[in-house]
Amino acid sequence: MNEQTSLDTLKADITSERQRTLTEQFLRVMSLVKLLRTECPWDRKQTPDSLAHLLLEESYELVDAIDKGDDEELKKEVGDLFLHITFQALLAEESGKFSFGDVFDALCSKLINRHPHVFGSAEADTEGAVLRNWESLKMKEGRKRLLDGVPKAMSELLRAYRVQKKVAGVGFDWPSGEGVLEKLTEEVGELKAAENPEEREDEFGDILFTLVNYSRFIGTNPEDALRKSTNKFMRRFELVEAQVQASGRGWQSFTPDELDGLWRKAKENDSAGS
Repeated sequence: MNEQTSLDTLKADITSERQRTLTEQFLRVMSLVKLLRTECPWDRKQTPDSLAHLLLEESYELVDAIDKGDDEELKKEVGDLFLHITFQALLAEESGKFSFGDVFDALCSKLINRHPHVFGSAEADTEGAVLRNWESLKMKEGRKRLLDGVPKAMSELLRAYRVQKKVAGVGFDWPSGEGVLEKLTEEVGELKAAENPEEREDEFGDILFTLVNYSRFIGTNPEDALRKSTNKFMRRFELVEAQVQASGRGWQSFTPDELDGLWRKAKENDSAGS
């Protein structure tokens, strides 16, 4: 069988809509990505670095599908994200760094080792105990500093949250949320007293950091909370925009009080529909 015949056979199998087992479905994806890597000019050019920003974009699109509760879109976005994970593993395999099998073995080993309360004799009856064990085990695996491993590519809101959770896990934390709120009041006062742009930026950053810290005490992720509030604002602004367009007037012709009235109406309509 010559090379072209083998290629045609592979393409025919990949494009076939026959019923497959889960293992065959996975191997189909792997074969498809490998085929694109050799046959598509765009795919041939890609590197781990060139695909990194797309991996982030796909992650955001997946979260957006979750927020919308759109199962069909969620299925597609999970697939898109898996494509990029597969591509990264393939690129690593090509360069002799590791294989997809190595990825799976490393993942299973890590999860087993970090869950001694499931696979061993350790006890962890609460979520807090599990997280404390998790951080302790990571340090035993060779990390020299507690904050090693916090990705710099994260959004700063989420990075602050991760940092604060990590240090809280070893007891470096406020006794209660009330102390954090008192600190927030203090930081607002310092922002008001700031005398130049550099000081104002510094104090504003401290306020954000303190707000993120407080989010832990009320059981919410600041990234999720801000995303939901932004989505809510966008949804309500679109209702205001619809009212402006229906009026036949331009934005500039509305007074601040009129716009405030439109906003209050949009909030009422939004709440009624939710």
